[in-house]
Amino acid sequence: MAVSEALRQELLSAIPNLRAFAVSLCGNGERADDLVQETLMKAWAKFHTFQEGTNLRAWLFTILRNEFYSQVRKKGREVEDAEGAYAAKLASQPAQNGHMDLRDFNEALSQLPDDQREALVLVGASGFSYEEASEICDCAVGTIKSRVSRARTRLAELLALEEGETYGSDPMATTVITRSFS
Repeated sequence: MAVSEALRQELLSAIPNLRAFAVSLCGNGERADDLVQETLMKAWAKFHTFQEGTNLRAWLFTILRNEFYSQVRKKGREVEDAEGAYAAKLASQPAQNGHMDLRDFNEALSQLPDDQREALVLVGASGFSYEEASEICDCAVGTIKSRVSRARTRLAELLALEEGETYGSDPMATTVITRSFS
């Protein structure tokens, strides 16, 4: 199938948004760039399966999300540390409360069910609207709202937060958590 110029331009215009979503998922700019590149390669190879007239952006975000989870499953919990840089960071003195808060937050976030964590990252951390997140996740808007609400409530429970209490010095964690009580 030949790709129309309009579709090609729409694909190119989606790249910055794909990168932002990738960064929000993996937290690393270089890894996000690799994820976006892999997404674009897969999309280009499977463009013949895309139905023109449907939402290209949602299709691309779905490919990116699926690729991210595939990579996570493949890597498991391995950490490559050939030169010992990661181990050296672990040996530093625990003087930074923010670091500990972030670790606790990430641990609590990892305990959420995949669908809740994904919805929370899209809406709470990446700034997507509920409607956009529902397109990306291929579910109803109400389902996304419910997942976000349950995720925020569960995070507050895991972090032992009381109503109105703030969490950590990390602005992203604060934004994601504090909306749970609003």
